[in-house]
Amino acid sequence: MAARARKSVPETRRVLVILSNRFRPLDEPRFVEIRCQPDGTILEETPLKRRPTKPIYDEVWENNDARQSLDSCRSVKRHYRHALLKPPAA
Repeated sequence: MAARARKSVPETRRVLVILSNRFRPLDEPRFVEIRCQPDGTILEETPLKRRPTKPIYDEVWENNDARQSLDSCRSVKRHYRHALLKPPAA
């Protein structure tokens, strides 16, 4: 009996992008959730109303150049060991 090959569904990553303003630290940061493919192709971009509370994100990125949206960002920094990252799989 021949084994059937399963269709592989590409997994998506959940990325949190924090848009903050280092020049005016009292301004509220903006939070954007991105769903993307493993190769980096953005599938969906959702602005969040408030800071997330649960650690459900695969990656956390931050831009602190006072940009209003992700489209206008020139560079972002990745945060390792951030409080909102998923715990590592055991």
